[in-house]
Amino acid sequence: MSRLIVISNRVAVPAGARTPGGLAVGLYDALRDSGGTWLGWNGEIGEGPGDMPLSSVTRDNITYATFPLAQRDYDRFYRGFSNTVLWPAFHYRPDLLRYRRADYDGYLEVNRDFARRLAPVLRPDDVIWVHDYHLLPLGQYCRDLGVRNRIGFFLHIPFPAAPVFETIPPHRDLARAMCAYDVAGFQTHADAQAFSDYCATNLGAVAAPEGLRVNERVLRVDTYPIGIDVDEVAAMARKKGSRQLVALKSELARRKLIISVDRLDYSKGLLERFAAFEHLLEIEPDHGRDVSFVQLAPSSRADVQGYREIRRELDRAAGRINGKWGELGWAPLRYINRQYNRATLMPLLGASQVGLVTPLRDGMNLVAKEYVASQPQDDPGVLVLSRFAGAAHDMQDGALIVNPYDIEGMAHALNMALRMPLAERQERHQRLMRILRERDLAAWKNRFLGDLRAGG
Repeated sequence: MSRLIVISNRVAVPAGARTPGGLAVGLYDALRDSGGTWLGWNGEIGEGPGDMPLSSVTRDNITYATFPLAQRDYDRFYRGFSNTVLWPAFHYRPDLLRYRRADYDGYLEVNRDFARRLAPVLRPDDVIWVHDYHLLPLGQYCRDLGVRNRIGFFLHIPFPAAPVFETIPPHRDLARAMCAYDVAGFQTHADAQAFSDYCATNLGAVAAPEGLRVNERVLRVDTYPIGIDVDEVAAMARKKGSRQLVALKSELARRKLIISVDRLDYSKGLLERFAAFEHLLEIEPDHGRDVSFVQLAPSSRADVQGYREIRRELDRAAGRINGKWGELGWAPLRYINRQYNRATLMPLLGASQVGLVTPLRDGMNLVAKEYVASQPQDDPGVLVLSRFAGAAHDMQDGALIVNPYDIEGMAHALNMALRMPLAERQERHQRLMRILRERDLAAWKNRFLGDLRAGG
C-alpha cells in the first residue's frame, strides 16, 4: 500500500504510544496502517523572521514532521486571514470579516512554505491528504512544484453559498486553487453543492461522469460526513468519573443535567442558548428546582478581538441568569471556560439527561455524536440539535431538531426533552446509534481514502 501523507495546520506529537481520541485517532490509524508522515505547525511561535526549522520524530510507523511559525506568519496566516476572513465567512458571518491584503499575502506564503517542506520528502506513489480551511491553496502550490501525486482535501467546516463566499475579496483565486486537488470532500451535500455551484458560475466548471471538470483538470467533489469511534466513546463514558465529575454529581444531587460543550466561538450560538435556558425557567418554573445547565466553553483565539467580546457578553448573560434564578447553594447555570480531557468529558456527557448542541452554523459537530454514544442504553438522555449543524443531516430521525434563532422553540424543545418518557428516549437512542455505527470514523476515513486512491 502507498504511504499516506497527512497535512494539517496543527500537529500534536503524541506523548506516548498513541494519540488522544477523536479525529486524531482516525488519522493515526490510517497513517499507522500504511506508514507515512504527518506534517504541520507544532503550535509554537518562533523568534526568527521565517524559515523555522523542521523537527521530525517517528513513532509507530508514523513520522511527525513539525515546525514553529514566525510571529509575523502567525499574525497574518493564522490570526489574520484564516480567523478574521475565512472562519467568519465560512460560518455565514461576513459582517465580522476583516480583510487585509498583507494578511492574505501571509496566508499564501505559509501555504507555499508547507508545499516547499512537503515536496522533498515525497515518494512517487505517496497519497496526500490535506485538512481544512487553513490550507485551501496548498494543492496548487504542490502542483507548481511539480508534485503529481494524488492529493485530496477535506474541509471540516461549512462551505458557504456563493454570495457569501464572494464577500472574500480573493474568492476566485481561492476556489481556482482548490481545483488543483484530485478529491475535495465536504461534510454535507449542501456544502459540496455550494462549492460546485460556485465553480460552475465563476470558473466555468462543467459536470462530468468522473467529477467536476475545470479547464483540463477533473476534480471529484463529494460528501464525506465525519463520524466518531462509537465503541471508544461508550467505553470512556462507562469508566469511573474523575474527581471533578464525582464532586459535580454530588453537588447537583438529584437534579437533571443539561450539558453543552463547545469552543468559545460566536458560531456556536451560546448567547442564544443561554437565552433559551432562561426562557425555559420562565415558562416552566418547576424546572428551577430540578434542572441545572452546565456550559463548558474553553477559550480559543483570545488574541482575536471578536472572541474577547463574545466572552464578555457571555459573562454578563450568565451573571444575569444566576442572579435572577439562583438560590442559596444553587446556581442554575454553570458556565466554565476550562478545557477538560476526554476522560472527564465522556462520563459527564453520559451522566447528562439532555445534550444541548445548538450552533448557528457548524461543519459537523462531533459533540452531538459523542453525546449519543456516551448515553446508557437502559436510560438514555435526549439530544437537542441545531438544524444548522452538519450532524443534523444524519441525526434528525432521533434528535429534537431546533432552529437556534428561535429562542422560544429551543426552550420548548428543552422542556420536551426533560419530560420525555423512557420508551421514547430508548427508541430515539437506538435509531441514532444505528446511524452512528453506519457512519463512524473508520467509514469516513476508508471511503475518502478509497476514492482518493482509486484514481491513481
